Formats: sequence, C-alpha cells, structure tokens
Amino acid sequence: MKTNKHVYIIVMLLITGIALTAVFGINAGPLKIRGMKDIRFGIDIKGGVEAVFEPSNLDRVPTESELESARAILETRMDAQNILDREITVDKGSGHIIVRFPWKSGETDFDPQKAIAELGETARLTFRDPDGNIIVEGKDVKESKVQLDKRSNQPVVTLEFNDEGAKAFEEATGRLINKPISIYMDETLISSPMVNEKITGGNSIITNMKSTEEAKALSDKINSGALPFSLVSKNHSTITPTMGSGALGVMVKAGVIAFAVVCIFMLVYYRLLGVVACFALLLQIAVQLLALSIPQITLTLTGIAGIILSIGMGVDANVIISERIREELNGGKTLGYSIDTGYNKAFSAVFDGNITTIAASIIMMIFGTGALLSFGYTLMIGCILNFVSGVTASKIMTKSMSMNKVFAKKSLYGLKVKVKEAK
Repeated sequence: MKTNKHVYIIVMLLITGIALTAVFGINAGPLKIRGMKDIRFGIDIKGGVEAVFEPSNLDRVPTESELESARAILETRMDAQNILDREITVDKGSGHIIVRFPWKSGETDFDPQKAIAELGETARLTFRDPDGNIIVEGKDVKESKVQLDKRSNQPVVTLEFNDEGAKAFEEATGRLINKPISIYMDETLISSPMVNEKITGGNSIITNMKSTEEAKALSDKINSGALPFSLVSKNHSTITPTMGSGALGVMVKAGVIAFAVVCIFMLVYYRLLGVVACFALLLQIAVQLLALSIPQITLTLTGIAGIILSIGMGVDANVIISERIREELNGGKTLGYSIDTGYNKAFSAVFDGNITTIAASIIMMIFGTGALLSFGYTLMIGCILNFVSGVTASKIMTKSMSMNKVFAKKSLYGLKVKVKEAK
C-alpha cells in the first residue's frame, strides 16, 4: 500500500474531527448529526415509562392468541424505533399488556401518553407487489397457521383469505409468477416470499422457513395484523433509574480515566506505535458512539458491556501488531520491512478473533431481542471497527510517519537492542 509521508496528519485530524462530532454533534442548518448527549439510554440508566394497555371497544376479555398478537405488534413497533431496552408482559386474566420502555434522548419529563398512543395503534398488515402497490391487507386474512410440509417435512406458514382477499390474491399471483410479494407490518418488511404459481381458492403457503420458531414468529405477526381491536393506555407511571441519577456521569468519568490509563501504558511501552494505537482506539470509540446516537439505538447496560469488550479487543489488536513490529526490529530488519511484516503477521490473529465474535454478534442480533440485541449490536460494530481503525487506519498512520526523518528512528518504535540492520 503506497502512502504519502504527510498523510498521517490528515488521518489524525480526521479522527479528531470525528471524535468531536461524536461528543458534541453537529447542528448547522440542514446538517444535523446527533452526538453523545443525544444517545437514548436504557431504563436502568435514565429511567422511562410503564404503561398498562387494554383493548378498546371490546366487550370481552381477549383470548390468549389475541393478546400474543397484540404483544407481537408492540415488539415490531419498538424494534422499528430501535427501542431495544423494553419489557412487555401479558396479563391473561385481565386482558392487559404491561409495557416498560426508556425515555427518549434529552427528555426527562415529556408526555408519556403521546408515545404510548403511537405504540397502541392497531398495526396495519399489507401484502405488496415489487412496485409497492398494496395487493391485500391484514383484514383480508382470516387465519395464519404453522404446519409441516408433507413432502419436505419442513415448517411452512399457511394463509387463508376471505372472499375479497382470495380474489385479489389470485389476480396478483397470476401476474407476479417468479416475483416476490412483500409482507409489511406498517412500513417494516417482515417477509418477502417468491410466487411460484398462480394461487386460487383463497389459501396460500409460505415456504423456505429456516425453523419452526421463525415460521411461528411470522404467523403471529400476520395474525396480529388482522387484530380486531386497538389498544389504549389505561394508566402510566414514571420509572426511576435503578442505577441512580449520577451513575451515568460516573461511568463517563471512569471511561475517560480508563482510556487515559490505556493510552499512557501504550505510549510508555510502545512509544510512537502507542500514539498510533491511541488514535485508532479514539476512532473506534467515536464511531461506536455515532452508531448509537444517529439511528437512536437504545444503549443498555449490556450494550455498554459490548462496547467495553470490543474496546478490549481493539487494545489487544494494537498490542499484537506492536509486538510483531518490535520482533522484526529486534531481528535486525529495516523499519519499513518491520512495519509491513508486523501488520501482515498480526492480521491473521486479529482477523480470527474479530470475525468469530462478529458471527456470534450477528446470531445474537437475529435471534435476540431487547438487551441481548443491544449487546450484539455494540459488539458487532466495535469488532468491525477493529479492522477499520486498528488495522487499516493505524497502518496508514504508522507507514506515513516512518517516512519522515524525525520519526524514522527505530527506538521510537520500541527497539530494545541495537542491532545491525540487514542489507
């Protein structure tokens, strides 16, 4: 990789700019980027709202399946809003649903009823063609079930439409053969099955389900779209954060001190490589914060744990790289050769450790909800950034600095023993 000897200045200035943006944000006319103060924190950190929902205009207690459908609606809506820290409890006896969710960023005393009303509206289920045109709606679905296909012995989702829905679905499948029909919960895509043939009779089957659990989840969401009642808030209350009002400030101070200690250690032990490592870690932390604040992903205690773990892996990556470079220098190799070889030798260890963690994080995000989803998200972002900051950005800075006479001394890179350079 060809590098200019002054490019390290640009990279360091860019990292500094990203870090300042992550802390303070940007609010300059049309350009608005949320900063650290705009992160939406979980219930344990900042508190939130507890609301009790009950059916509206229903003269009976909802059935268990109807309540589960209503719960699925709320889960879908909160996932779409990136509200990962929440608790949803169904009271089958009274027909109530209790929901706990955190305050929005920057708010401590807003009108909970407004947020609650948005969650309590009946979800609209729609089936759409590739152009986005609505074919049928949830009200046209009589029932959805999970069954085992007799030929493949794999789980499938069955659909039964009413007369109006059956007619519309037959016409649509006739003209959309080998094209997908997308199923939306509000504006959230929940499935996109392919049409294999024209479907008549008002019954359809969705195949290619990976598991019975996936098929049941899809079936529940389809049934929830046809829910015959909306939900209204019976009462609500404010939740006090369990960590205490000053806990967040303490965590921020502890994080700053920990970062400073790590940087001091890296500077003393690895010298110029330590400087590069500190900038690489700063980039990783800054982008992680932006990845939370911009899309308003709820940061929970488990999410903080994911950040800490990924930063630890970032420190480990920088240590491995620095040690490989020092080994080459102590072996009598030239500075340029040592840097290139050190990064090449360290890459496999860094890659193996991070790629396996990324895979585990993705699994947690796919199958987990709430706090587990928050942990998987922050851990995945951090591990991806290890490749961007800990490997790519740090190598660019190190190579660029080594081309300058003032930074060309091997002692600045941790050389312990003076040896004769190999020719």
